[in-house]
Amino acid sequence: MELSTIFAFLGAAIMLTLIPGPDNLFVLAQSITQDKKAGIVTSLGLCTGLLVHISAAVLGISAIIYQSTIIFSIVKFAGAAYLLYLAWQSFRAKGDPFRLQQQNAQAYVELYKKGILMNILNPKVSLFFLALLPQFVHPSQGHIAWQMLILGIVFLVQAFILFSLFSIFAGKARQVVIGKPAIAKRLNIVQGILFTFIGMKIALSKQ
Repeated sequence: MELSTIFAFLGAAIMLTLIPGPDNLFVLAQSITQDKKAGIVTSLGLCTGLLVHISAAVLGISAIIYQSTIIFSIVKFAGAAYLLYLAWQSFRAKGDPFRLQQQNAQAYVELYKKGILMNILNPKVSLFFLALLPQFVHPSQGHIAWQMLILGIVFLVQAFILFSLFSIFAGKARQVVIGKPAIAKRLNIVQGILFTFIGMKIALSKQ
């Protein structure tokens, strides 16, 4: 592939990643309510989920999802239900104050799994790659599937870098918030609202 095509795609990918959406809101929620490491681990999980969607686009599975209203709806509502479950857990813990503490390895593993599940259970991501990648693919430059895979990896790398930066900045904001007990006790509620918003956004999405 020509470098000009890759750089053009990278510019578009960065702009799209910066737009507020389920993924970056999820990362911000984890970073503020836990710590920056939690946000980075969540980002890694989300990007692992992206591998599934990128592979689906390359193999043509995304097209099948796009054409099947039933499959799209099943995946969509499963994702929405999962996020609403996370919101319910946050609301249940609404009275628990957050404290700065070292997370154990198991907690990070669970966050990583949450990131993967949240991304995989959002069919709009597969359709996003199905719509975006072909616009930067040129049959004259070689194997189409290989080009799509390269572009997908470029998107994944820049997404992880940006999500990690979000985590670092949100982690700094947490340091300020955590020093205010009245606000700290409400972080669970804020997280629950974010999860509810993301879940409803996915549930109401259309093909």
